[in-house]
Amino acid sequence: MRGESHPSRDVVVSDLSQAADGVVAVELVAADGARLPGWEPGAHAELVLPSGLIRPYSLCGDPADRETYRVGVLRVPDGRGGSAEVHSLREGRRIAIRGPRNKFPLVLANHYLFIAGGIGVTPFLPMIRAVAAAGHEWRLVYGGRSRAAMAFADELLDLGGDRVHLVPEDTDGLPDLTTALAGTPPGAAVYACGPEPLLTALEKTMSTGFSDRYLHTERFGSWHPSQQRPDKEEFKAELRRSGRVLPVPADRSLLEVIREAVPEAASSCEEGVCGSCELRVLGGTPDHRDTVLSAAERDRSDVIYPCVSRARSSVLTVDL
Repeated sequence: MRGESHPSRDVVVSDLSQAADGVVAVELVAADGARLPGWEPGAHAELVLPSGLIRPYSLCGDPADRETYRVGVLRVPDGRGGSAEVHSLREGRRIAIRGPRNKFPLVLANHYLFIAGGIGVTPFLPMIRAVAAAGHEWRLVYGGRSRAAMAFADELLDLGGDRVHLVPEDTDGLPDLTTALAGTPPGAAVYACGPEPLLTALEKTMSTGFSDRYLHTERFGSWHPSQQRPDKEEFKAELRRSGRVLPVPADRSLLEVIREAVPEAASSCEEGVCGSCELRVLGGTPDHRDTVLSAAERDRSDVIYPCVSRARSSVLTVDL
């Protein structure tokens, strides 16, 4: 299902509930009463909010339930407004959704370790249910600011019992990644989603002693080590179909520049996470700064996510 998408459709907020301190669980049903598109664990849907903002959120309900989608949304006070708007929704409110899309698919393995930080737990609810139903071995290490701030914790404990290890930072500190990894066999699939410090620490720990496990990550934002490179020079974007060549200054994104010529250019999160703005590259060398591509895919020259990525070549030609 990776990369698959569906057209926008209208949905209605059917239920809102408090999943934890600062976290709301939102259930959505099709406005016309039809069944919703199928999805697989790891997928997200893009909510088209009343203001026009578009934000991707992991689906954390039951993939077998084609009547209802569920997402969990943490309110971010200093964010860009999307989470605050979700928290202001009320039952009966009509919005639109796009998707589902799956950039974080569940691979087949004999043993799974899930490591969640805060609201990063959401994609793991359907994953864990699928793994448990298949009879595979699994464990979850779930860190959060406090027990009260850990969304869906009781639901996970009911599902997994002592397979679920909750680590509230205010009482227990940070998760012990080395111990968690040491409890997995070689070949285990390690799934992680959460804030950047957690993922960076996990990547470092795995590289120094657990390289025979397989890491799969999903990040909250677009941060990647490549973003530390300063942007000192502009490059040119050639839009092949329209025949236009546009300068991209160092202080502007490729997506911003493209929108001036093609206002309908697709985008969603604008943080290099969701993959909605994907463009086909026809010439030149991309400088990938997204978190959509895996480490093994970062030398690809056929695709770019222009909301955060740039060009290593003086000219980048895209299919627009």
